[in-house]
Amino acid sequence: MKSTIVAFALVAGAMTGVAHAAVTNQPVNVPAQQAVATHAYAGKTRAEVKQELVQAQRDGQIAALRSLYQGG
Repeated sequence: MKSTIVAFALVAGAMTGVAHAAVTNQPVNVPAQQAVATHAYAGKTRAEVKQELVQAQRDGQIAALRSLYQGG
């Protein structure tokens, strides 16, 4: 039983070394990836968020959410 565990540990260790050796270190063009990620989602401005909040208060959406999440 112990010899099986030792053999398994040796095989697992050898496979880990092979898997690690297969990884290549290729340079990544980080600025280009960041530029793509930056332009993928354009967020709202502060003024747009404030306007949406005012509109939600006028429509009664804020009051409805407060009563919904009030608990009790």
